[in-house]
Amino acid sequence: MIVDCHTHLYCPQRGTLMKEHASLCEKVDACFVMSGIGGDRAAVNQELADYVSGNPKAYGFAVINPSEDAVTLKAVRNITLEQGLSGLVLYCAEAGFHPTHSRALQLYEAAQELGLIVFFHNCPPYSPDAVLDYARPWLIDEVARTFGSLKIIIGRMGMPFIEQTNSLLVKHANVYADLTIHPQRTWQVYNLVMAAYEAGVMDKLLFGSGFPFAEPGACIETLLGFNKLLANTHLPQVPREKLRSVVERDSLSLLGFK
Repeated sequence: MIVDCHTHLYCPQRGTLMKEHASLCEKVDACFVMSGIGGDRAAVNQELADYVSGNPKAYGFAVINPSEDAVTLKAVRNITLEQGLSGLVLYCAEAGFHPTHSRALQLYEAAQELGLIVFFHNCPPYSPDAVLDYARPWLIDEVARTFGSLKIIIGRMGMPFIEQTNSLLVKHANVYADLTIHPQRTWQVYNLVMAAYEAGVMDKLLFGSGFPFAEPGACIETLLGFNKLLANTHLPQVPREKLRSVVERDSLSLLGFK
């Protein structure tokens, strides 16, 4: 099974890419689709809900800013489950709110009760106004400690704070990270994967492409060919079965999707 755990419908340079995303879905078994941070959040979430309703392979994540939006149980249910969406995506750095803001904690309580997945999209590229302090994965430790049943995904391995992410993956059973790579950035890919392997958290990684910034096929090819990236350098390698397990992970079952 191939589950792409990190995709978007919108690209700032190309606009909404529904046809292109639908084509991507034909190449995988399922994919997670994130609402973007730009524009009116209600409209963005509605557009995503409309798309997901016609695409059985797509699992939508509604964007929310707890410092501005309603975070009651009813309000959170209305923008997710009532719209056929499966989780929430938070842009703490870009939206300028601390992951443990008091209203954010109310949001996590509601998400846990509703069985929603929370995806922290605090990863590059950042705008000039993004608050990098709020992007640090270690801030999510309090969230994971307080809401032990809440399923959490840290986007793109928490780059550039990789070691913090690996520490959280070791520490908390319900914290995961998506391994979304740039296939052309050989040294970056090598360090991402090797750091996760040496930390013993390969089983907590979820495959992602970051579409439309990369295609799943290219990412899969790069990961399965990982040990050839730096051939003849005598650098440490990662067992191929570990790499394949990330690519073929049944993330739907792992995260409790019905």
